[in-house]
Amino acid sequence: MQRTLLIFPLLLLLAPGEATAHAMLDHAEPRVGNKVASAPHGVTLWFTQKLEPAFSTVTVTGPNGQRVNTGKARISGNQISVPLKPAGNGTYHVNWRALSVDTHTTNGNFTFQVGP
Repeated sequence: MQRTLLIFPLLLLLAPGEATAHAMLDHAEPRVGNKVASAPHGVTLWFTQKLEPAFSTVTVTGPNGQRVNTGKARISGNQISVPLKPAGNGTYHVNWRALSVDTHTTNGNFTFQVGP
C-alpha cells in the first residue's frame, strides 16, 4: 500500500501537460461563421493566453480577395484587433497567427458573411 502511495504522485509529475499553454482562439467579433448586415469597421479576436505583440498577426481579405485590414494590428493582453476598410457584401476571410507569451505558436482562419 505504501509503495502505491509513493508511485502515484510520481506518475502525476511525469504525465504530459495539457495543451492549454497555447494561445487558442476563444472567440471573435464578428463571430466565426456569422452573418452581419453591414461591413464591420474592424475585427477583434480573443485568445486563451496573452499574446506576444511582435509576432502575432491577423489579416482579413474581402469578397474580392483583396486585403481589407488597414494599419497595424493592436494587441492588448489576449486580444488582437485590426481596422477594416469597407469592401461590400460577401465572404470575408480572417487568417491569424498567435504567439503566446510562453513561446507557443498557433494559427488558424475563419470566415464571416456580410450582407442582407
